[in-house]
Formats: sequence, structure tokens, C-alpha cells
Amino acid sequence: MPPGFGNAIFICEVYQLIGKRLDAAAMSDGKDKASTDTRAPDRPGASATAPSKVPSEVRQAPLARSSTDADVADFVRRMKELGPQVAVGRGRLIFAMDATMSRQPTWDMALALQADMFQAVKAVGGLDVQLIYFRGTAECRASRWVSDPDALAALMTQVHCAGGYTQIGKVLSHARAEAAKRPVSALVYVGDCMEEQIDDLCGRAGELALLGVPVFLFQEGADARAEHAFREIARLTKGAYCRFDAGSAAQLRELLAAVAVYAAGGRKALQALTGRGARQLLQQLK
Repeated sequence: MPPGFGNAIFICEVYQLIGKRLDAAAMSDGKDKASTDTRAPDRPGASATAPSKVPSEVRQAPLARSSTDADVADFVRRMKELGPQVAVGRGRLIFAMDATMSRQPTWDMALALQADMFQAVKAVGGLDVQLIYFRGTAECRASRWVSDPDALAALMTQVHCAGGYTQIGKVLSHARAEAAKRPVSALVYVGDCMEEQIDDLCGRAGELALLGVPVFLFQEGADARAEHAFREIARLTKGAYCRFDAGSAAQLRELLAAVAVYAAGGRKALQALTGRGARQLLQQLK
């Protein structure tokens, strides 16, 4: 294969996905807005008068399978494809989470995992983090950029679950807008389902890929439709996907921490971090 041919195929694929999204947008009624706080959720058949439903009532039933090391192995394999992080100035990481009602049963566990992710980089420094979450029918909010992990952990504890639909498209669009202003090292997303058009999400993921923003997606549970979408977003952005549940919480805590440290200081910072997650990433990045 000629040099650079693989990259050319990837970029063509990204542009095809973006073109598909633009064609779909041209046929719409033009009501879809790019505003983070005001646009209605991206879901098929939505209308202003549609009755509110708790997401758990309409979501696909999860597959009856337990978490294995296969997802983690695939996750670290994708980290290898990123290559060494070369940061200019402070790293910037966007941390996004689904705060819809279906996540309520394990919300406290998820908050603890997410808080531990940033405690791991406290000693390393060099990382600014922005929190973005969605819930309800149209609420999608982003925090200011925060450099203190304790402040971010406190901010996350103020978020509570509310019934609604996923708004992953808004998250991807927000990340694209931030990356257009200043480079973003990575986008981390934690959620359990996907209730939007996958082609639309892939188009937005392609735009992030062109800006060099990898997306790391952590799925709680085993919703098949969400897994398919999350894996595709990770593939397009050259990020990674991993599934977790209560049985794999400790392992995912270390992987989350390793991603944050990698975004902050690259390979050198990751080498200084102890734990299984860091060792797994270092082994794949050699």
C-alpha cells in the first residue's frame, strides 16, 4: 500500500459521513439548532407536543452478558493507535456524562469513579477539564474550564438525574466548537444508551476527527444499540470504547485515571502513574 494511503481512506470516509449528515440536514425543516442549552434532543419523530417518557421505558433491553476483559483489551489496543501525546501548554479534556433517569441506580458509583479519574492527575497537573452533562428533554449544560480536580469533583456532585432522552449530538457539537477555539486533548463520555440517529452522530464525530480530538466512550450496561454507536464514534475519532458495570468498577477507575493523565502529560506522565490501567496503556504505547 502506498505511503499515506490508509490515512487518505480514513479522511474520505469521514467526509462521506459529514456529507451524509449535511444532506439529511438539507431535507429537514431547519428547526434543529446548534445551541448547547436550547436545542431540542436529537431523536427521530420528536415534536413539541410529544408526551414525556422516562427513558428506561423506551430503551432497548440490555443483552444478558457480563463484563469481560475483551472490552478493556480492545480499549488499550485503540490507545496504541493514538501514539505519544505531544502537548503544547496545558492539556484540555472535556468530560461528558449522561444524567438521564436510567443511570440513577448506579449514579453514586459512577460519580465516585469519575471523581477518582481527576484525583489521579492532581499531582501531575497541567490539565484543564470542562464538565458537560445532559438530562431532561432539552437541558444540556457545560461548566467553565477547571484546573482544580477537587473543584470539578464538587461540581459533579451537584448534578442529579432527570428523565429525558440522550443528547450525545449536542455533546459532540460542543466539543467541536471548543476544539475550533483551542486544541482539545480528548473527549471522555460516560453513558448507558443512545436514542439518536447514528448517522448524525457519526457525522459529528467525523468533524472531531478532522480536528484531532479522540473520543473515549465508557458504556455502563450492555445496550446493544448504544454499543454499536459508541464503537463507531471511537473508531472514527481514533479514540477507544470500553464497557463497565459494578463488577469492573475498579478496573475502569484505573483506565479513566490513565486517560486523564495521558491527556495531561503524555507518555512521561503516564509512566509516573502506578496501577494496572497505566501499565496496560504503557505496554500498548511502546
